[in-house]
Amino acid sequence: MPSYLAIYLKLSIWNNPLGLWILNTLSMFVLLQESLYGLKQAPRAWNERFSKYLLAYGFLNSVCDTSMFIYQKGDARMTLLVYVDDIILVGSLVALMNSFIGSLKTEFSMKDLGLLDYFLGIEVTYGSTSKKLLLTQNKYSLEILKKHDMMGCKPCKTPVSQGQRASVCDGTLLSDVASYRSLVGSLQYLTLTRPDISYAVNYVSQFLHCPTDVHLQLSIEVYQGITLSAGNGSELQDFSDSDWAGCPDTRKSTSGYCVFVGGNLVSWSSKKQQTISRSSTEAEYRGLANAAAEILWLSYLFEELLVHLSFPCKLFCDNQGAVSLTANPTFHARNKHIEVDYHMIRDLVRFGFIRVSYIHTSHQVADIFTKGLSKSQFSLLKSKLMPVVRTSV
Repeated sequence: MPSYLAIYLKLSIWNNPLGLWILNTLSMFVLLQESLYGLKQAPRAWNERFSKYLLAYGFLNSVCDTSMFIYQKGDARMTLLVYVDDIILVGSLVALMNSFIGSLKTEFSMKDLGLLDYFLGIEVTYGSTSKKLLLTQNKYSLEILKKHDMMGCKPCKTPVSQGQRASVCDGTLLSDVASYRSLVGSLQYLTLTRPDISYAVNYVSQFLHCPTDVHLQLSIEVYQGITLSAGNGSELQDFSDSDWAGCPDTRKSTSGYCVFVGGNLVSWSSKKQQTISRSSTEAEYRGLANAAAEILWLSYLFEELLVHLSFPCKLFCDNQGAVSLTANPTFHARNKHIEVDYHMIRDLVRFGFIRVSYIHTSHQVADIFTKGLSKSQFSLLKSKLMPVVRTSV
């Protein structure tokens, strides 16, 4: 029974009692035979079917990321990432990959699109030496501009101006709230290759419940992307920063971190803290704990990929009080109100997994994730996050 027949019947005999009985009978029959596109259980059924095939072939499902599967046989390795029915396959031997792709074609109706160049809106450009990748979302960016009639807008040098932040009460409420929410939602996906706008997107997302014309005027420039180059995969560095009591409405702090592996930016975050911090040291300490948790997760992921990190991992912070707090547990009177889970970073420092070091604010790369900056400082930190790609790519 073709799946489209049941859907067509549902549309044509919806108000007919006999037709409803026939429809229910046909639907039950079809559901017993296959899972239909559009049904709530279809994605789960497809994922289960595909996962069982991969496990039977010899893949192991990653514990850290359930969408990743790893195949290991001697020195031969394959890593597979799946998003619904879109798949990326990476391997050490071309013959092994071709054999697996051939097996996939016999089991599923699929199409081999060749070398990765476009995936879920992300464009991939290869360097001349095949040791450098440029990840961009140029097409997606243009679609955002066209959708919201912003093709004629001029780019600005910084996504958020330096100084006083806007309040939720500023400006006049927008008549078209859906358009604002659609724009912000589109920008959230754009941060996959644009870490420099992460704070700006986090900033404007805080006004989704009652956006005004002031919030709509917070503009964001759209260009450039992430560059990945060959490097030492065992070296991990993390920069963590917090803006104490930066929100004028809640007085909560914003934390940000960025993780580099072999000189490549692989993970970043800009997020408002859940509770109010009583001091800048406390705000920085909470940010360090979040950054440490990300390092810990990445270490598990790299272990599954047989990438061995050099310990201790380096974590940089521009607050000396917070740095001392990670290694000195005697400040009980000053930090007894801080939740116990944030103190996990002390154990990681004591075990030698992480080394927290002080870094001057002028060199704090994560500063770009916590506040609006001047044009010169923003450009400097952006160049450290996203090196300018020249003719080599």
